Amino acid sequence: MNSAIRTIRSLTAGALALVLTAGIASAHHSTAMFDMQHTVNVSGTVTQFDWTNPHTFIWMDVLNPTSGVTEHWSVEGMSPNYLSRNGWTRHTLKAGDKVDMSIHLLKDGRKGGFCATVTLPDGKTLRNLPGPPPKT
Repeated sequence: MNSAIRTIRSLTAGALALVLTAGIASAHHSTAMFDMQHTVNVSGTVTQFDWTNPHTFIWMDVLNPTSGVTEHWSVEGMSPNYLSRNGWTRHTLKAGDKVDMSIHLLKDGRKGGFCATVTLPDGKTLRNLPGPPPKT
């Protein structure tokens, strides 16, 4: 009987641990800070490309057409593992590359967002989010 109680306690503790960690993991991957219903197109010059887990980041300078001021944008991307399965490498973007990007803006108005697609200097378009292949 004592052995059965220990087994039940172990199974209960294991199940509880799975439930708690699943909530933490799903909370991390929230896109609540981005307007995922709309995309905007921006053009700019890459200043840095961070090929890091859990998400990649593209830092770029974008000329504001209204003010004429160059703004520094931070654009989040999917993980290196995901992107590598979609044609990206750590060398896909380099400082100085002029790119066009389709992004979901940050809701709080900061300069940045979540990348949907990137059109490279050679005209090739790479997808960052799941969906049909982009037109090239």
